[in-house]
Amino acid sequence: MQSYEIGLYVFMLAAFLGFELVKKVSPLLHTPLMSLSNAISAIAVVGAILVTGQKDASEMTKWLGFAAVICASLNVFAGYLITDRMLKMFKKREPAQTGNDK
Repeated sequence: MQSYEIGLYVFMLAAFLGFELVKKVSPLLHTPLMSLSNAISAIAVVGAILVTGQKDASEMTKWLGFAAVICASLNVFAGYLITDRMLKMFKKREPAQTGNDK
């Protein structure tokens, strides 16, 4: 039971610390920060797959691992979509062409 308490304590501390750190990031650094968080989520996907696939894992572990794989995968895909959209905002736009240019 003590390992669950330690795990919960580490999770709460990491969530609070992560929120405070991200809140103070300059807007210019959001795109690199998103890319880094995508890489971390990809590591979480691999870890969840390894935990879920253990042959002696309990039923609860398998369900929680499955949920972790789904949530982390959604985070990775949505993060890359948001990063791509943010990078498109920095591209120069081509001037609009009119129909009188012939």
